[in-house]
Amino acid sequence: MDSENPSAPVRPEPGIRRKNHPHGHRTAGVVHDHVRHTENFTVIGNDLVQHPDLSLLAIGLACHIQSVRPGTAVDIKTLAARFPEGPTRIAAALRELETHGYLRRTRERTATGRIVTRTISCNRPGHRGAREQTTRRPARRTSPEEPAPRKRLPAVPQPSRPWTALLQTAVDVLSGLRREDPRLLLSATDAEHLAPGVAAWLERDITPTAVRRALTENLPHEPLIRPAAFLAHRLTAQLPPPPPFRPPAPPAPEPRHRLQTCEGCDRAFRSPTPGHCRDCRSARHVAGRLA
Repeated sequence: MDSENPSAPVRPEPGIRRKNHPHGHRTAGVVHDHVRHTENFTVIGNDLVQHPDLSLLAIGLACHIQSVRPGTAVDIKTLAARFPEGPTRIAAALRELETHGYLRRTRERTATGRIVTRTISCNRPGHRGAREQTTRRPARRTSPEEPAPRKRLPAVPQPSRPWTALLQTAVDVLSGLRREDPRLLLSATDAEHLAPGVAAWLERDITPTAVRRALTENLPHEPLIRPAAFLAHRLTAQLPPPPPFRPPAPPAPEPRHRLQTCEGCDRAFRSPTPGHCRDCRSARHVAGRLA
């Protein structure tokens, strides 16, 4: 009874089991061997990397976009050149991220008048910045009969005086822009707003042909969402300086008449026609009043 049975299995110690198997009896699945990063790292939220509706390509693309420096190009062409996936799959992944709020793409106008696409990466959709961006967007129409609010056009230069003929020439210039590019078709209201800006150019000795060329050259390849606003920007940003000051021409000198002999005193005087000199004319005038 008190003899030791050498064939009985030895019961493992709990400490040995915990040391060999950190998660108890679970021997399958991933085991993390992590080191804490102190430099060159990016914080990615689990709501993105474990998103239940995003594809693996969209999750990886979002992680890449969040890790690059601000200003890095993340358009479809650049990403397709960087990764083996083609433009079609990358475009679909970007649409996924945009649908779930991890990406916002807006069109903005640069200082030169070009329209570019700006990509905004959001690592936490629904946070304060995203709500403020949504709040600043114009509200949708609630009724089909309610007209959409019209955006105000930028101010344009004004001529020194509202010359009627000058403003009519300016309207003719604006109306002919659509012949140069169909995208520059303007409404009557837009033409009326832009006409003073064109008149300010014409007032500075710029010909209508030169104004038309300045407004239609080097147009962006992107669609012109608001052509009137684009033209208002060009009229203001490219306004030429006023012409140099030209002093008025001096008055023409009086013609020098030939010498005439006075019929009353034989004195020589200059006059275009024969007759009496100034003294004789004065004396004759006084004598006529006294008579």
